Amino acid sequence: MAEPAIVAALTGWQPALPLAVAYSGGADSTALLWACLQRFPGQVHAIHINHGLQAAAAVFEAHCRAQCTAWAVPLQVAAVNAHAQPGQSPEDAARIARYRALTEAVLAAADAGQGAIQTIALAQHADDQVETVVLALSRGAGVAGLAGMRPQWQRAGLQWARPYLALGSAQIRADLAALGIAWVEDPSNSDTRYTRNRIRQQVMPALVQAFPQIAQTVARSSAHAAQAAQLLDDLAQIDLQATGSPPRIRALQALTEARMANVLRYWLRTAHGQTPSAAQLAQLLLQLRRCTTRGHQIHIKVGHGYIQRHRDVIDWYNPPVLV
Repeated sequence: MAEPAIVAALTGWQPALPLAVAYSGGADSTALLWACLQRFPGQVHAIHINHGLQAAAAVFEAHCRAQCTAWAVPLQVAAVNAHAQPGQSPEDAARIARYRALTEAVLAAADAGQGAIQTIALAQHADDQVETVVLALSRGAGVAGLAGMRPQWQRAGLQWARPYLALGSAQIRADLAALGIAWVEDPSNSDTRYTRNRIRQQVMPALVQAFPQIAQTVARSSAHAAQAAQLLDDLAQIDLQATGSPPRIRALQALTEARMANVLRYWLRTAHGQTPSAAQLAQLLLQLRRCTTRGHQIHIKVGHGYIQRHRDVIDWYNPPVLV
């Protein structure tokens, strides 16, 4: 019998062990958890995040507990507050809460002597990647956004990986059905109030009909964009060494407009975790070009804080909220 695609997709993937799978109970994470158990027996944990956003959350958790018991997989369950803040989309709020909870769950397990997880595996697949790129296009993203989701990266001392980015959703579900493995369907996936769901239900079918190989071609384009984004980061590191951190105004002014924008985006992202809008960045570039006298003040909203001039440099700060 041929090896299921959900297992074959892990060929060549060599994660640091032991690993944890972010397990929602849905088809994709169920497939990844089962496949990891086949590839790395005795080295796999599961982490379930209960977002508490819908009545079915308790059903998801109960299913995950039962499945992990049946498969003899150590399971951690973390409850999070994923409610969106003013100006924040529900999807972004849930994503931020989920990543924070996954990291905290791994670190808590290590502190409790339950073993030091080295890798966290996420089950996003090829269709998710297409949706991500379409969403990025709708927002006017640059090459970093068009690179889509990264297959692997490091954060908080952990390795993170998405080994299913080349595997489609239909294949995942077909394999689970053939293996007789159950999963739960999230009813919120059909709610078209969420942008990604609208893309999945309304845009993706038309794209697949017009371009049957869209997942594979987008994967290639994303890889090219990721390579270009890495080159831009490499250039930004060189320029940041010349401008300093926080950047000196005169050193920034010596750069071309494109390089100034690139190094500012890189500095804000890596030093402060901020991503300026196109309008905010354009205003900042304009003010920097005009900053030729000592009395020229710069005070511009960027991300969740402000860019302000301090003598010969600019810096970002987030003022405290007065209550």
